[in-house]
Amino acid sequence: MTYDFNHPKVLFLDILSLVERLHRRLLDVIKNHLERIGSEDLNPVQALLIYNIGEHEMTAGELKSRGYYQGSNVSYNLKKLVEMDYLSHERSDYDRRAVRIGLTDKGHEVRNMIDGLYEKHLDELLADELMSDDDLKVLRRNLRNLERFWSDKLHFGM
Repeated sequence: MTYDFNHPKVLFLDILSLVERLHRRLLDVIKNHLERIGSEDLNPVQALLIYNIGEHEMTAGELKSRGYYQGSNVSYNLKKLVEMDYLSHERSDYDRRAVRIGLTDKGHEVRNMIDGLYEKHLDELLADELMSDDDLKVLRRNLRNLERFWSDKLHFGM
């Protein structure tokens, strides 16, 4: 059986596979970078979690609802990051069950390191003309449309 690589279904399935592989590849790149700089106590998922928390203070539930964390073991990773002094935590004044988290100075160092890595990669992509500003805008729009489409399927049962 031969595939028509321009058929919409083949393209769609290839895109889905690419999105999965890109996320795994990003984790590999971050892992490699962490090893190179001697930061062996962090795993790439934890480093991304730190990056995504950024300047915000939030609860674990907010991390997931905002799309900052996709895994099922967010509580474990948050606990480990608090133990390693990357995150601070404190009980909410309004709801004693909720714990608000934020970055410590050590966490900000990791966030800045990941941000620098992203800046470097973006500069290289643009300089090598692998992508343009317009390409990035179109790609973001298309991926957001796909996200919105599936969110609607979940919320409205379509």
